[in-house]
Amino acid sequence: MNKENSSLAERSDQVFIGTYARYPAAMVKGEGCTLTDADGNTYLDCLAGIAVCSLGHCHPDITKAVCEQAAALTHVSNLYYTKPQTELAELLTGNSFADRIFLANSGAEANEAAIKLARICAGPERYGIISLAGSFHGRTLATVAATGQPKFHEGFEPMPDGFSHAPFGNLNVLEAMITDQTCAILCEPLQGEGGVRPLDVEYLQGLQRLCRNHDLLLIFDEIQTGMGRTGSLFAYEQLGIVPDIMTLAKALGNGMPIGAMLTRNELAASFVPGTHASTFGGNPVACAAAVAVMKIMLADGFMDEVLAKGDYLQKGLEDLAARFPSVATGARGMGLIRGLVLTEKGIESGAEMVRKLFDKGVLINFAGNKVLRFLPPLIISREEIDTLLSALGEILAEYES
Repeated sequence: MNKENSSLAERSDQVFIGTYARYPAAMVKGEGCTLTDADGNTYLDCLAGIAVCSLGHCHPDITKAVCEQAAALTHVSNLYYTKPQTELAELLTGNSFADRIFLANSGAEANEAAIKLARICAGPERYGIISLAGSFHGRTLATVAATGQPKFHEGFEPMPDGFSHAPFGNLNVLEAMITDQTCAILCEPLQGEGGVRPLDVEYLQGLQRLCRNHDLLLIFDEIQTGMGRTGSLFAYEQLGIVPDIMTLAKALGNGMPIGAMLTRNELAASFVPGTHASTFGGNPVACAAAVAVMKIMLADGFMDEVLAKGDYLQKGLEDLAARFPSVATGARGMGLIRGLVLTEKGIESGAEMVRKLFDKGVLINFAGNKVLRFLPPLIISREEIDTLLSALGEILAEYES
């Protein structure tokens, strides 16, 4: 670590609680798919702030929207209306199944709103929510309880009551878990943190049938898959399934903190003044950023390019898996959320591979203790994808036996 990076790291480590295992770089500038640290080193960001900066860093249209709104109105209570909130709500409902939205500050808050809505719609005797093993839904106590990974529960027990986890992809076991107390099924269309694991369309359609047959609500957590990541504005559009409730965050504000819970009129009616709220939810500056994001993503041809570049990345990863079979077994994902699936040998070195790519100036991460995960900005070029694949190939070659 060079002087300026080292100085900032030492100062930070003296004052922050150690909840993050940070890399030795203090980022000071971003442009497009490139980050620059305090010592002038540049990095190809193929993580996008973990699926957040999907239009790249400091996109000029979003920067302009943020600056103009900050100069006009930074915050006002939700006791009053604002133009950015209204425009965003119209764009989200006008381009989805939903009639109504609730705005929050994060994905965990959006999922909290979805959990509360599902419970209040069902009534006091039905409060159980079934999610899937391997899922990730947030860091609050309720969303940790909904998360189907025991490592996130450790040290925080007992978990809030009413949450259970069905095996991944097993519809029969899930159906057997439904009781008179169950009110909803919560799932990601593709598990991101769990290892870039897509759920089969037939399985998801089966979930929808179960919900209809048992009078349950289907909640889609699209915090990572939504906002263009899979090649459509929302992943559910590609699956022939319409959820009852959907949650968004991450890329919605391209770096500004914002989350959203979307639903239909008849369900939204259960939330009235006093049942749920957020001081900062729907902040005018965050909403102005999100409006700019929506307009860019809804432009003709944008999603076609995401799909094409996703296919390009998938083929490149499959070619690497074929070249280095003792390290990787293949690739999976949708659009521009992709994972290189590692062999048992590769898994042992997954975190080390990420660190070596960092040293080469390429940022990715290791997800679900199974895959190298790639979440580049949706604006990434094919040339930048080639740079990623070339660096990755050099690293994999070091481990190939």
